[in-house]
Amino acid sequence: MNDEDRKTLRERRAALKLKLRRRGMFALPSMFTLGCLFFGFFGIIQAMNLRFDYAATCVFVAMVLDSLDGRVARMTKTQTAFGAELDSLADMVSFGAAPALIIYEWSLSSLPNSRIALAAAFIYAACAALRLARFNVQISVVDKSFFNGLPSPAAAAVVAGFVLLMDDLDIEGADVAWWAFAVTLVSGISMVTTAKFFSFKAMSRRAVSFTAVATLAVGFGVILMDPPKVLFPVILAYLASGYIVWLWRATHKSTQTLLDVDPCDPANAEADVSAETSGKKPD
Repeated sequence: MNDEDRKTLRERRAALKLKLRRRGMFALPSMFTLGCLFFGFFGIIQAMNLRFDYAATCVFVAMVLDSLDGRVARMTKTQTAFGAELDSLADMVSFGAAPALIIYEWSLSSLPNSRIALAAAFIYAACAALRLARFNVQISVVDKSFFNGLPSPAAAAVVAGFVLLMDDLDIEGADVAWWAFAVTLVSGISMVTTAKFFSFKAMSRRAVSFTAVATLAVGFGVILMDPPKVLFPVILAYLASGYIVWLWRATHKSTQTLLDVDPCDPANAEADVSAETSGKKPD
């Protein structure tokens, strides 16, 4: 008689429940990912029905679900290659195709040249696809503290936030078509730049203090006061932060290079003299 036969009925039921619970835990992150995909798809449907406020809101709901699926997978230790691939496909629909189609239907289609409108929407969608592909390739080698390029959910938030703000101000998309064109291009191209954007995933549990939680609660309260007027400036600030960091690093690197080559340094002076006598330029 083997060990399986020796198990009592209660032990077998407990083992079966544990097995089913484990399978359910593996399916839980995918449910959040599918929810993200659904709201991206539903946003496209709402844009086709000319309900652009609902369409933009769907993009933000998809962002919330997208942020939860990864955290749930890490908390339950159920990360899988299948989940990662499904997440990328859902992000392409919710943060690539959906924002491009929403802003095209809302405003870009009102541009004098339809080809320019089509090009802007396609550039955004193509940049989102390139951003996601690059992220999947570099996921094991990039710095966890920063994103390499604007994350696709943040780019989608720029586009959706602009639509929400204009709708809240009762401004028609046709009246700000060129502004929508600029927002679409800037958010799209920002995804494929090498600018570094801060990743909140790098924050450890120890870094989350009581003051940070209280500040977060106050922030949510301020956003709930008037979401369209508060969200868009916050998103623009995050977009600008990546370029500010990029400029600071570029300036700092140039300054450091100049400091490394000090003309008053005797070693550099000797190098210049020897180069002049030999007729060669210093390296």
